[in-house]
Amino acid sequence: MKHTTRNATAAVLSAVVAAALAACGAPGTAKVEAGSGVQNLAAPAEKSGTITMVTKFADPKYAPYFQSVVKAYEQANPKVTINLEQVGDQPYKDKIRVLSASKQLPDIYFSWAGDFANKFVRAGLAADLTSVIGPDTAWGKTFSPAALKAFATNGKNYGVPIDLDAKYLAYNKNAFTKAGINAAPTTLEELLGDCDKLKSAGYIPIAFGNQYGWPAIHYMTQLNAYNVAPATLAKDYNPATGAFTDPGYVKALDQFGSIISRCSSKDANGVSHEAGQATFINGQAAMHYLESVEFSVLTAKGGAPKAVADNWSFMRLPAPQGAGGDPGALTGAPDGFMVNAQSKNAALAVDVLKFMTSQQNASKLTTDIGWLSPVMGSATSANAFPQLEAALADISKASQFAIWLDTVTNAEVANAYLSGVEGIIDGSKTSQDVMTAVQQAAAKAKQQAG
Repeated sequence: MKHTTRNATAAVLSAVVAAALAACGAPGTAKVEAGSGVQNLAAPAEKSGTITMVTKFADPKYAPYFQSVVKAYEQANPKVTINLEQVGDQPYKDKIRVLSASKQLPDIYFSWAGDFANKFVRAGLAADLTSVIGPDTAWGKTFSPAALKAFATNGKNYGVPIDLDAKYLAYNKNAFTKAGINAAPTTLEELLGDCDKLKSAGYIPIAFGNQYGWPAIHYMTQLNAYNVAPATLAKDYNPATGAFTDPGYVKALDQFGSIISRCSSKDANGVSHEAGQATFINGQAAMHYLESVEFSVLTAKGGAPKAVADNWSFMRLPAPQGAGGDPGALTGAPDGFMVNAQSKNAALAVDVLKFMTSQQNASKLTTDIGWLSPVMGSATSANAFPQLEAALADISKASQFAIWLDTVTNAEVANAYLSGVEGIIDGSKTSQDVMTAVQQAAAKAKQQAG
């Protein structure tokens, strides 16, 4: 999900889908097990039939890509018809709610990673694709491992990642040089020290705007992953088992507070992400935490001045020393597609998705839209600028995605974090204040899940 456009709607979206999928398991409704009804997902000997597919890529910048891939598949398989429907973000939320409740999902449907996808799995609406896209399969091995894992639940694969987005700290190499910083920091402690040097050199160390809440959530997503063991995170991010009592959560909030006090500003809640970004682009700030889908705005083609466009690189937000979590985790997530567990054409639907994620079509995604594909090697010097190509290589090395905190958690927990980190920024709340509210929200979510 592209956070740069959706802002803070994820929590609302999660609640909407939860209500829709809850209806699927209402009394008197037959509930199927995930993947039931799918006997064989291998490509059929004769490809024929009709496939229905719904995406949320109606934007004129994106829709033509999916239309062209569908047309190419139909041309290669003349006995197949793909009824493609593309709607915008909000219409998709409305549509998937209705289709889920009425059990009339299309053969292929869009999903964000995290608890959004897991709701379909829990409701028995997502086909188990492990036999064809699991990490040990030929198709599965073509994907970035972290992207594949983002759509896995309880060791099984339920989604096909279609694009990639990850969070990085972009930095101005000239600013670093002027501040006497010879190399990018490798620990959070080094980063904080470099922020002090950058301040002394006259720079805003990290450009930051948190007007809509999600930019701070991205920091917390990464810091939680660094400070809390993966198994504990998985348990707490599950609304049925979440408790958030691990001391690593408080450490993460304390570290975020240090980033604000030493690298940014307590006034960030009144500044938009785009306005903060502008201070990096105009050379006033030395660093900016942004998504890989935003990289293009830092290029000459994207409008950045030459002084920045020719002199920027990126790094992951460095992990703190002695971190108790996963230092190889990277904040971000792919968008993807799921196959209806009750589809009569599931094998054909899988074949369509294999075609869409072929090396050729994955490279075409980057060429046509400028998005990274989760297919390894799909971004090259021929279709991407150097930083984007390097980002794909780095994502492929990630141990796992730390999926956006406001989409991977229950809506109540997400809202507690959203308001809490705003208080950390302006100084009105302590880390313990925030965690008390998060723990209360988790208890409420657990009660609702029960």
